[in-house]
Amino acid sequence: MTDARLPTTIPHGRTAQRLEWAHLPPHVRGLVEERCGSPVVSAASQGAGFTPGFASVLTCADGSRHFVKAASDKAQRLFAAAYREEARKLAVLPPEAPAPRLLWTHDGGDWMVLGIEHVDARQPARPWRADDLERCLAMAEQMATTLTPPPPDLAADDAATEFEGWPALWDRLREAPPALPGLVDHLDEAAGLAGRFRDVVGGTTLVHTDIRDDNLLLTGDGRTLLCDWNWPVVGAAWLDTVFLMIGPRGDGLDVEALLAASPLVRDVPAESVDVVIALVTGYFLFSAGQPVPPTSPHLRPVQQWQGQVCWDWLAERRGWR
Repeated sequence: MTDARLPTTIPHGRTAQRLEWAHLPPHVRGLVEERCGSPVVSAASQGAGFTPGFASVLTCADGSRHFVKAASDKAQRLFAAAYREEARKLAVLPPEAPAPRLLWTHDGGDWMVLGIEHVDARQPARPWRADDLERCLAMAEQMATTLTPPPPDLAADDAATEFEGWPALWDRLREAPPALPGLVDHLDEAAGLAGRFRDVVGGTTLVHTDIRDDNLLLTGDGRTLLCDWNWPVVGAAWLDTVFLMIGPRGDGLDVEALLAASPLVRDVPAESVDVVIALVTGYFLFSAGQPVPPTSPHLRPVQQWQGQVCWDWLAERRGWR
């Protein structure tokens, strides 16, 4: 542990307000049971994450278990579109990718439903523990090898295109800068770093970009899997390793030592890592100041916490305090 721990009251693992099994229309429940091959006798809603879509582990009368996600194209259009993208990505990921398998989909025009392999696993503990992080780091290294180059049938933006609007968020923060130590004094420097992102994020690896505790599964047989493959990008192989470190840094782990030992990051110039941290800091701090979505009350506090963690991390690395 280090002195970088940032206390939080965020209810990790209980941040989502989701549709329950009983909330699904009868025809959707019927098609799910038909695909599962047996009537559903219980449903355990998954509390992690920040979307209101249905995401439950279903236990059927025959004893089988299934992980099913669903969203309405009418009432939850954005989330149905995200599930549709997730299905497209999962369908073309290679078997070696550390992701649960897509088993079936239903895209009937009114509901998007995904049947995904149920994995008997747990999420990393919060606060983060060193042993859990080591497993996730090893997975990130293996994933970078497996997904370089990206699967030929997987369509994804390059990192430069995906992040092109993020540096301008620092300009928006100038209008009402968050009350963080040293931020006003060094805002221009941070914005300048973020503005150089195109120089460092390019690459030929499929990068998940949303690698955090609520998207990770640790199985009892030693595997580590990554969920929610909605919006991967093609970029530098080391990006996911840096993104992964945000939560552990905020929980007090010595992520600098881990980066220095990582075969993906150790030879990356420190300035390049600073550019990426500055880029995501602006994104998190700006997003935290936006209206709270009624279906996701914990989203803004989580973004605020991540922004504070990243600012403190960047300031330490740059010697701004």
